[in-house]
Amino acid sequence: MSSTSPTPPWDVQRLPRADGSVFLVTGGNAGIGYFVAEQLSATGATVVLGSRNPAKAEVATASIRSRVPGARVRAVRLDLADLSSLGTAVDSLDVDCLDAVVHNAGVALDDPPRRETGDGHELMFGTNHLGHFALTHWLMPLLSAARAARVVTVGSFAAKSEWLDLDDLQSRRDYRAKRTYGRSKLAQMYFGLELDRRLRVLDSTVASVVVHPGGALDSLTPSRPPVHTRTSGARLRGAPAALLIQGKHAGAWPAVRAVLDPAVRGGQLWGPRVFGLRGRPHREPVWNHLADTSVAARLWDTNCDLTGVNLGTIPR
Repeated sequence: MSSTSPTPPWDVQRLPRADGSVFLVTGGNAGIGYFVAEQLSATGATVVLGSRNPAKAEVATASIRSRVPGARVRAVRLDLADLSSLGTAVDSLDVDCLDAVVHNAGVALDDPPRRETGDGHELMFGTNHLGHFALTHWLMPLLSAARAARVVTVGSFAAKSEWLDLDDLQSRRDYRAKRTYGRSKLAQMYFGLELDRRLRVLDSTVASVVVHPGGALDSLTPSRPPVHTRTSGARLRGAPAALLIQGKHAGAWPAVRAVLDPAVRGGQLWGPRVFGLRGRPHREPVWNHLADTSVAARLWDTNCDLTGVNLGTIPR
């Protein structure tokens, strides 16, 4: 009589090996992206940090190498605010296939005035969302060349209370920095789910997964000098918040699981287990407003117009 061993529970401290895989992490030089890159590097995979600042990327790669013996980590220059540069950035990856991309990079402005990219798009919407949409177009041949690649889109818990104004995506009429940021991340989450629907229609081997980090504070994040240094004062001030939220190292866990766990499927949403704010990663129901496929389809068509790329013909 044959028997099968139960699948062990996911352990964020004991990740599966991924030797031979290649992962790209946008914004991998700082914040949650840094910890995604550090954790993925410990699996034996080659991890590429996409960063618009080569000096900061060099510091981040050195930090990862100091903590992960034998880490296969390098960086490429990637400026999501410059759409015309993305094709060249993808060429510079110099790989035959890509096993996963983590769409993590983002700009968050705290105060007015409203700013624009060189292409004339509102800075947060243009960088956080349109840049990743266009980047996916350029990456798709490499993703399709892998056996079972994943596009992991990092959203935000802040997007849960936002809605998209499809007639004012660039926040020209209603610009409030925090709201515009939340909407840019909401647009990203719509994109990640719509991408998977379109990939399924094409019977593609690529899957698209959406994640969010919950609440992640610098004051609860372990030091990685000089990438990030947490002072004793910041640690003490942040201690009460640890009951509800977590550090950016833990905020990286849903994205890392979405890349590595074979049980994760396209079209799913993953976040922290405790109230969606802290804890180990688990699958959660897709938020009600994200399930509106008509909004996602209209956003997709608008993205094609704004970026000049056509993601409607995704290769298998």
